[in-house]
Amino acid sequence: MPSHTAQYTIRQLSGAAEYKACWELQKQTWGEQFSESVPPSILMVGQKIGGVSAGAFDADGKLVGFVFGLTGSKEGKLVHWSDMLAVQPHARDAGLGRRLKLFQRQHCLDIGAHTIYWTFDPLEAKNAHLNFNKLGANIDEYVADMYVNSDSVLHRGLAMDRFVIAWRIASDRVEKALAGTLQQDIASFELAPIANTHPYDKDAAKESAYPRDATVRVEIPADIQRLKTENMDRAIEWRASTRAAFLHYQQAKYQVDAFYREPDSGRCFYVLHALSA
Repeated sequence: MPSHTAQYTIRQLSGAAEYKACWELQKQTWGEQFSESVPPSILMVGQKIGGVSAGAFDADGKLVGFVFGLTGSKEGKLVHWSDMLAVQPHARDAGLGRRLKLFQRQHCLDIGAHTIYWTFDPLEAKNAHLNFNKLGANIDEYVADMYVNSDSVLHRGLAMDRFVIAWRIASDRVEKALAGTLQQDIASFELAPIANTHPYDKDAAKESAYPRDATVRVEIPADIQRLKTENMDRAIEWRASTRAAFLHYQQAKYQVDAFYREPDSGRCFYVLHALSA
């Protein structure tokens, strides 16, 4: 059983042993041969230039999770790129992912960086729920094959398409999400057409067949990690189906606005709205 979140302390890493423990946790998460791990020296230097190298520590002082990000500038404004976040399996249901992001948010507010960027796999329903519904983040863009050369064991077999998140941490939307008052008007979109061909349907979708409604939905699997284990071919079909739909609607100037799971069926959907001309 996971430990309760109150038993963990979130703070910046400090000292050689903690930086090394973070490096080891990266290898535990993404594999011993993961060539993109961030070494202790960069974890330390990142802090010195306004970045975040923070950990979640249990009651015994053991590192069980971390978040790492770098601060820089984009279009003349101070911004932060959240590069890595991981939590050990036994603590993943203790809310530590959210707490680590909140620690990162406060740090960025303190230094005047009001937008945090990061990426996540659009097929990961749990991450979508966290990012949209718990954090109030927005989608900046969809990128196909963003990390083409990753050697992580977690990424094998499936093209690494990603959403780029823009978390505007001082916005009303984020404040409402963090307070638990960000409401979804599900009735306004639950009957919107599903844009992507369902992977169980062998008739491939054609671009001309995409609905042109002002609101559309894109379906994803309820548990992509389980599906990858049970049927990688189906997982690949989901990637192809969603990639085609997201790229089409991105080109057509639609915005991914919401994510929800149907309470009865468990089916998962993104909601896209056409932007005004």
